[in-house]
Amino acid sequence: MAAAPSPRRLVRFSRTERALHWVHASAFLVLLGSGLCLYLPSLAELVGRRPLLKEIHVYTAIAWISALALVFLAGDRRRLLATARELDSFAGAGRFNTGQKVNAILSAALAVLFAVTGFLLWYGERDHAFRVPNALIVHDWLMYVSFFLLLGHLYLSLVHPATRHSLSGITRGWVREDWARRRHRGWADELLGVGKVPAAGRDQLERRVRAP
Repeated sequence: MAAAPSPRRLVRFSRTERALHWVHASAFLVLLGSGLCLYLPSLAELVGRRPLLKEIHVYTAIAWISALALVFLAGDRRRLLATARELDSFAGAGRFNTGQKVNAILSAALAVLFAVTGFLLWYGERDHAFRVPNALIVHDWLMYVSFFLLLGHLYLSLVHPATRHSLSGITRGWVREDWARRRHRGWADELLGVGKVPAAGRDQLERRVRAP
């Protein structure tokens, strides 16, 4: 008896999108770890070397912003802008569901607030005239929100059976057609053309649908 053919693979994220995600994720984990060591007395005592941790925290933030800018400038900006428009629209069922859109928007907003409050804290240490009294409190609360958002994100991408295949999209760029039809049917149907792709668009479709 012949084995059933493997499901086709649908291209979900471009290299630029994946690079942007992993630059942000890697920097966030370093910033979160170093920030917790600076914030929690028990961790601060365990790790020690507070000045070194502060330098790691600050220079990682600088590297994070620089790397994001480099990916945006050197990568596929048109694809990134199209993705931003997808995330900004809650009409219809597309490549992202509502939860993913909310997560992406919150992550972007938190990143901006982290950068602003972090700069105010850093600059305020060097010029006391620019100290903002509540900057540290806001920065700390952003950490709490980001930590629980991260836990939910990790659970859905690594543990929950129905959603963890999405990790393939952000690591290898593709997801299985059967999973896409279950979780993002509107996007899968649009990508596959649901049997009505004109001849002029078939080459583009082939680039987005890969054989296993």
